[in-house]
Amino acid sequence: MKTILIKGIIIVLFGIIAIAVQAQELSEDALKKANNPLAEMTALNFQNYYIPSFSEAPAQSYANNFWIRYAQPFANGKLLLRASVPLVTTSFGFDTIGIPKSNSGLGDANMFLSYNFVSSANKTIGIGPLIAAPTASQTELGSGKWQAGLAFVAFIANSPKFQFGSLITWQISVGGDEDRANTNMSAVQPFLFWQLGGGTYLRSAPIWVFDFEKEQFYVPFSLGIGKVVKVNNTIFNLFIEPQYSILHQGTQPQFQIFAGINLQFIKSKN
Repeated sequence: MKTILIKGIIIVLFGIIAIAVQAQELSEDALKKANNPLAEMTALNFQNYYIPSFSEAPAQSYANNFWIRYAQPFANGKLLLRASVPLVTTSFGFDTIGIPKSNSGLGDANMFLSYNFVSSANKTIGIGPLIAAPTASQTELGSGKWQAGLAFVAFIANSPKFQFGSLITWQISVGGDEDRANTNMSAVQPFLFWQLGGGTYLRSAPIWVFDFEKEQFYVPFSLGIGKVVKVNNTIFNLFIEPQYSILHQGTQPQFQIFAGINLQFIKSKN
């Protein structure tokens, strides 16, 4: 796992250097939109959570969640569809002969459709339905349940230096494997961005998870750094953000590293 992580870091570093060499100057508006989950641009995100330690779990337990997210605006930006698919690796404890027990594969996919009832240059607010499908390739990697709920997103960018907002989701099981436990949970992701200039910014975008069914929760604190650059008609947003749990109950991540590359595609003007 560590070897894979080191190789991944090397690849990302070479990618950053290659992108920086071709980088173009960005407008203030483009810098704001780079972190707006409701921006009126097609987007493709590759995001990874590496979790080396858990609370209330056997020693040497770890997990890695790699997310592929695609966002597509419709109706002149009034509607935005975002779909997410996770590739998951988990390892908790050892088997009877001392070999680490691990599972890897596809997790549960989800999507939401946001209706942006407020949409301006400095403020975007949307709400809409959410659905999660039991697509996990192994029992340990998903809930086994169809889930439905709501997603609420707000992004405020009145200041050229500071932008903030939140993504709040709630989902509950509505079908699926009857032998699996029901689900009822909410996730709150506040995000804060402080522009330092030249496309570099500080960021904090932890996800606070509240599992009402299991009566467990997880509230991390985070601080990271990112860089936004433009190459031709594509905006690249690269970041890394360590996250540490300040409140938790149950088996939850104690520390994790959130990193990713977000791409936004600018429409060509004919």
